[in-house]
Amino acid sequence: MKRCLLGFGSALVVLVAVVVWVLYSGRVSVAADEPHAQWLYHLLEWVRERSIAQASRTIEVPKDLDAPQRLLAGGADYDAMCVGCHLAPGIAESDFTLGLYPTPPKLTEPRATLQGLSEEAAARRDFWIIKHGIKASGMPAWGKTHDDERIWNMVAFLKRLPDLNENQYRILTSRQGDR
Repeated sequence: MKRCLLGFGSALVVLVAVVVWVLYSGRVSVAADEPHAQWLYHLLEWVRERSIAQASRTIEVPKDLDAPQRLLAGGADYDAMCVGCHLAPGIAESDFTLGLYPTPPKLTEPRATLQGLSEEAAARRDFWIIKHGIKASGMPAWGKTHDDERIWNMVAFLKRLPDLNENQYRILTSRQGDR
C-alpha cells in the first residue's frame, strides 16, 4: 500500500512539475488571433454556461419585461454600448469584431446558447451576463455603472433584437427612452 501511495504521489509531483514548466515556459499562446484548441474551447464554454446557470438561477425576472418603454430604453442603451461588439441588423461583421477572440455573439441572430432554455431562464442569463460581465472575454460588467432597471431594459431589447430588421432597429434605437 505504501508503494502504491508513493508511486501515486510521485506521479502527481511530476504532473504538477510538467504543468508548471509548460505554463512558465510561455508555450501557451495568449494571442487573440490564435484560437484555443477545440477541447479547451469546449471546456471553457461548458464551464461558462454552468457558472452562469448556477449564478443566475435565483434572479427574479420583472413581470413587465415586454413593456414598450423597456424596449425603447434598452434599444437606446444597446445602440450606445453594445452594437460595437454585438452588431446591428444588416451588419455581418466589423473590423473590430474580426479582431476579437473569443468572437462576441451576434445578438441579432438567434443564439444557440439559449436553445433549451425557457424565456425566463434566458432573461436571467442575459441579465447576469450584462450585470457581471465575462472574465477574459471583453464583456464588461455593466452592473458597476448601471442599475438593475437599466439592465432589465437591455434584456427586454435583446429578447426582441433577433426579430428586428434594419428599419425597426433604427426606429427603436433612435429614441432615448427613460434612463
